[in-house]
Amino acid sequence: MKIRFAASSLAALAIATAAPSLADDHTAATDSAQEIAPLASLIDEVSIANTKFQLENGLTVIVHEDRKAPVVGVAVWYNVGSKDEPEGQTGFAHLFEHLMFNGSENAPGDFFQYLQEMGATDYNGTTNFDRTNYFQTVPTGALEKALWLESDRMGYLLGAVTQEKLDNQRGVVQNEKRQGDNQPGGLIFYEIVEQLFPKPHPYGHTPIGSMADLDAASMEDVRNWFRDKYGPNNATLVLAGDISPEEARPLVEKYFGEITRGPVNTPASAEITELSEDVRTVMKDQVAATNLSRYWTAPGIDSRDLVALTVGADILGGLSSSRLDNVLVRDEKLAVGVSAGNFAFQRVGILTIGATVRPGVEAATVEARMDEILTRFIAEGPTEDEVRRAATRTVARTIRGLEQVGGFGGKAVTLAQGQVLTGSQNFFADQLKILATLTPAEVQAAMLKWLTRPALTIQLEPGEREGSYEEALGGNSAAKEESKFVVTKERPAPEISGLSALDFPDITEVTLSNGMKVHYAQRDAVPVTRVALSFDAGSAADPLDKRGLEGLALSLFDEGTTTLSSKEIAEARERLGAEINTGGGQDRSTFTLTALSANLAPSLDLMTDIVRNPAFDEGELERVRAQTITGIEQAMRTPQGIANRTLTPLLYGADNPYGDAGQGTVASVSSITRDDLVTFKDAWIRPDNATLFVVSDTPLAELTPALEQAFGAWEAPAAAKGSKDFSNLAEAPSSQRIILVDRPNSPQSFILGGLVTDAKAQDPQIVDLLNANNALGGNFLARLNMNLRETKGWSYGVRGGVRLRENAVSYIVQAPVQADRTGDSLTELSREISSFLSTNGVTETELSRIVNNEIRELPGRFETSAAVLGAMQSNATYGRPSNYHETLADTYRAQTAQSLDAAARSALDLGRFTWVIVGDAEQVRPQLEAIGITYEETSAN
Repeated sequence: MKIRFAASSLAALAIATAAPSLADDHTAATDSAQEIAPLASLIDEVSIANTKFQLENGLTVIVHEDRKAPVVGVAVWYNVGSKDEPEGQTGFAHLFEHLMFNGSENAPGDFFQYLQEMGATDYNGTTNFDRTNYFQTVPTGALEKALWLESDRMGYLLGAVTQEKLDNQRGVVQNEKRQGDNQPGGLIFYEIVEQLFPKPHPYGHTPIGSMADLDAASMEDVRNWFRDKYGPNNATLVLAGDISPEEARPLVEKYFGEITRGPVNTPASAEITELSEDVRTVMKDQVAATNLSRYWTAPGIDSRDLVALTVGADILGGLSSSRLDNVLVRDEKLAVGVSAGNFAFQRVGILTIGATVRPGVEAATVEARMDEILTRFIAEGPTEDEVRRAATRTVARTIRGLEQVGGFGGKAVTLAQGQVLTGSQNFFADQLKILATLTPAEVQAAMLKWLTRPALTIQLEPGEREGSYEEALGGNSAAKEESKFVVTKERPAPEISGLSALDFPDITEVTLSNGMKVHYAQRDAVPVTRVALSFDAGSAADPLDKRGLEGLALSLFDEGTTTLSSKEIAEARERLGAEINTGGGQDRSTFTLTALSANLAPSLDLMTDIVRNPAFDEGELERVRAQTITGIEQAMRTPQGIANRTLTPLLYGADNPYGDAGQGTVASVSSITRDDLVTFKDAWIRPDNATLFVVSDTPLAELTPALEQAFGAWEAPAAAKGSKDFSNLAEAPSSQRIILVDRPNSPQSFILGGLVTDAKAQDPQIVDLLNANNALGGNFLARLNMNLRETKGWSYGVRGGVRLRENAVSYIVQAPVQADRTGDSLTELSREISSFLSTNGVTETELSRIVNNEIRELPGRFETSAAVLGAMQSNATYGRPSNYHETLADTYRAQTAQSLDAAARSALDLGRFTWVIVGDAEQVRPQLEAIGITYEETSAN
């Protein structure tokens, strides 16, 4: 489970690679060619019709009907979070969330076991300051079982909670804390809340809590928390999807109606604190560049100022055309990234701005300039155009989000959040009404009110962390009680029935006049069009001495065309509510447009200009190069980045197209010239190397003329088309190879290992290897995770993954583990893999669960147009038929334990694995020596 709180991004450590600018009244040429839909008409597109009722026991129920797919999003929100924790019990709301997944009286197994049997998708649980939630999207035919499952843990949990489960999940949560703390800047959030909300303020500690308080959690604490906080009258249930209120009520009454009402939890009140004077903290960590962040306390989610503050923060540093970005990043090149945001909780909020200093520039210079920009913004206020652009971007994102019923950001979450935090499930609609009429004066007034108060400034500098790390003591030192599994009431599980098969949209193919192929699918759940222009390139197209060329080039396409500056491009995107992104991975380079269909014509014009006419301006090249290099240097300071950059060339070979982690090196990126960018574009970004993929609510007949106008007349250049050579793949070692990379003061070790297999992504039987891995390492219930997380409690999560690439298939195991269990963890990983590949292959129980899950989750996997678009591209890359996913159910049904074992044993050989361990060598070295492992040692630098 994840702790999800918006303020996790407050550290502002990510290197921003966008290229925004100072807003003015200049409008990009592409805007004037086509009429843009007005904001009011876009807001009219946003609707989540719903019905709310309450059971006699106080459970609030909200139902939203959406028949686009045979799935229902189920969300249960409890009105309790970390702000409600008493002194000495910090982290308990989140610890209890973990326990809620460990079985209830009538569902004694792991909760994920039942979810996978149902074919659930988008499932998890999260905790923040204000609430704890649990959610899953299930096939309609499994809804009744999902309600039985949720009601059993709401009403009948305590008999299933044992001391063993508490001790295990305590260890898991402490490793979750270590995993977050181990990241560069991972300690900043503690400083923020402690300074802005001094104890005993309810927001004065983070949801993850302290190691000492987690150590102290007892069984009696568990019982009291459940009795006091988890009654139905303290919960909201949302059902969104293929169900009506009339269908929902009797089911909810049947499963939840008998649960006894509990005490009323009144969320802790909390004042909006104000610092008496400015506070400054200097911290050091493994960061590539100094980061400056400023924080103010702000009002909570129910404040009238909420919308104005959010829009103001976007204009200041959130938009691609933000003022901070324009001055600090683009024009004056003092910073490599900026940020701003308004993070509103139930009672309080945090406003923040920040900048990552460009190496070689004085932090004081950046801070002074940042203050000047802020002062001017407050004094003059935003322009009307800035406010409209920020509002349009927000509305466009809202419209796109309407397609998903569940998950982290679907309609169920939107309704539940409003109900639990404000008392109104339609809170989102009220906010949009304010947004529709928001004026520059209102934004200015809100910023003047809240951003002229004393602030906390945190300067995070490169260097070694200071002070000692708070470690766990190993569990509650008090006497452990003997606890037995008890069933207080028998509640038989309902059957799963009436499941629907996947109805993947029909794919139509047309050819433009220049020969470019178009693959089209219609989805009309939301008025959105998604266009992916995919080129057979990817990072594998990089010349060996110019690693990172593809990534740098893609970053520069939207930093200016022959007719538009990067600022004009950013503003045009915002006015249109469009997103134009680049990426694609190792095998493909892809430009993806996500447009409101009402603004499709001008959005497509803008995309076309970006793809076909990049300027590759020398000034923009140097700016983006600096951002890229800082990003590379930062990646080499994170455990994951170090491990990936160490393992990748060892697996594939340093001279293989796949032998680079993707960004290149500081040296290779430093050597790239404008001529290299032009050469790359002419060789790879060309119509005879491209395929178009479109998913839209608009019929193909109406889209084809626009696509023809955009790309049909595009001619290939005279230069030769690029080619890739994968013949020099590295040989795997004849015996296991282990590399220890020293990263001092790491509370966790990051283990990454694997090999390149002989499997082929294009082979129809690749699904046997994928499902074999679902027993070994591919999901929560797989053996690697269940051992190191759910049995040992040494890790927050372990996964093994089959990584498909067009010309190679690798198998990679990833395991962040507590530092003092590194050697033991490596031993257990090796034991599990060895056993799986020899005497203890896939069991019939595992086979049944895996096959049922893969078949039943198909409709949920392709609920959204984005998922359909991704599947279309994968099918083309791997040479599959357009109806490939509709054939998978029969393929899965034909699988046997023997066929999965054969696939795994043919592809995997533990004796040829290469392992990389990134951790504190002083702690790890003795562990490896104690178990007799031969290893090599190197430094992270």
